[in-house]
This record gives sequence, structure tokens and C-alpha cells, in this order.
Amino acid sequence: MPIRMNLPDTFAARLAAADRPQIGLWVCSASPLMAEVVAGSGVDWVLIDAEHSPNDLQTILHQLYAVSGYPVAPVVRPPIGDTVVVKQYLDLGVQNLLVPMVDSAEHARALVRAVRYPGEAAGVRGVGASLARSSRWNRVEGYLADASSTVSLTVQIESATAVANVEEILAVDGVDAIFVGPADLAGSMGLLGQPSHPDVVEAALTAIRAARAAGKPAGINAFVPDEAERYLAAGASFAAVGADVALLARATESLADRFVGSRPSAPDATGEPDASSSTRTSY
Repeated sequence: MPIRMNLPDTFAARLAAADRPQIGLWVCSASPLMAEVVAGSGVDWVLIDAEHSPNDLQTILHQLYAVSGYPVAPVVRPPIGDTVVVKQYLDLGVQNLLVPMVDSAEHARALVRAVRYPGEAAGVRGVGASLARSSRWNRVEGYLADASSTVSLTVQIESATAVANVEEILAVDGVDAIFVGPADLAGSMGLLGQPSHPDVVEAALTAIRAARAAGKPAGINAFVPDEAERYLAAGASFAAVGADVALLARATESLADRFVGSRPSAPDATGEPDASSSTRTSY
């Protein structure tokens, strides 16, 4: 007899049950090894990113395997909120989607339809569960009838247009949470590269306040600790506070600055320090 399986709780269910904000880290390296290292760090959720990283279906699958042994919620961001892409991710076994660049309630409703099967909220998800990891190849009993309860949908608010429409987006049944992206939000406001600008911060806080009023969780991307703490204090239910590649880059630079940048230049053939071998410039 085949093993009958249950799927893990969704990210939405974990947010609802949590008694504190949920803290996460991004995995942008497309590496299952890095994903496992991050998953074992003690954070609550891990974002496997396919928008700004070299991920495809196979690499995402390998990372889902890598983190499955740890008590974290794996959240996956596709490169675009497209119905076909969403179908492929769900069949892959992705339960928690974080969809970028959602500017309108119309787009949010289209995503809700994409994550649901026909017959439920005008769903359009293609039916292939018996062939897919989503149902563990039909080992999750009653999967088709209960599939929507195994999926959570978070949409990203990362433009001035999205902030203007945030109340309507939050009102869409099936949108479980919103997630503010200050970097793209800043760009859309003519403040490219200034996610800490007071106007961007106020726009992000506007979205968080709207989510609290609607009774839905709001998260935010905040890699500067003081900013993460400010948004959490303002009512954010979850936050991403770092990314594997960024953490590795800064840590390796710090070590190089300490041990390479401060090291005397190697002598040349004359025994004098080599002028061409300058110390490392700090970033």
C-alpha cells in the first residue's frame, strides 16, 4: 500500500498561528547547499527567489528538498505572476508563493484564479496533480478537493501604483498577505537606490497600516537591521532581513579587509615593498 501523506502547514497558517513576527532570509544563489545552511539558521521562513537569481524548476525543486528537513516555511518567488508559471510552480510542490509586481486588484484576482482549480472562485489551474509532486503523486488523500488550503498567496506591493491600490488588493478574497518591496517602490517614486528615503518609508508604512486595518499580514524586505525593527514595530507581521549572497559578500569582504587589506605589500626582487601591490580598498 502507498504511504498516505499530509502536507506541511502553509506560510499563511503559520503567520496566523504565530505569537511574534516571522523572520526570514532570502536564498538567491540557486544552491541547495546554501538553502540548507539558511534553513538551519533558526529563522522562521526562507525565500527561494527566481526573480533576481539563476533559478529554474529543477534548482527550485532541489532547494525544496534541501529545506524540507528543517522547521522553516519555504516561500518561492516566481519571476512573474503568470498563470502558466504559477501552475508549474504549484505542481512542483511549491505551497507558498510570493508574487512580484502586483499593482492592481485585477491582477491579484487573476493570481487567485491561477492558484485554484476550476469550480472554486473561477479557478484556472491546470489539473495534473496525479503527475506532480504537489499531491505527492496522489499520495495526499483528497488533494484536488482541498488543494486551495495547501497553498498560500502573498503579493508584492512594490510600486506607487500598488500602494495607491493597496486597500483594493487586500480586499481580494484569496490574497493571504502582502509584502512590501522598498527598492522597487523607491524606483517607482523617482527615488531609485533610496529605499530609506522618508517618502518611501511612509509609503511602506501606508501599506502596512492598510493591511492591519484589513486584518491581513503585511511583510517587508528590510536588510538594514534598524529599518527592519522600525517596520516590525509599526506592525509588520513578517520581514526578510538578509540574503545568502549579500551576507556572503559582506562577510568575505570583511575578512579580506582585515587580513589582506592590512597586510604589508610583498617585497619585490630588490627586497623593497612592491609598489604595484597596494592594500585592498575598502568597499
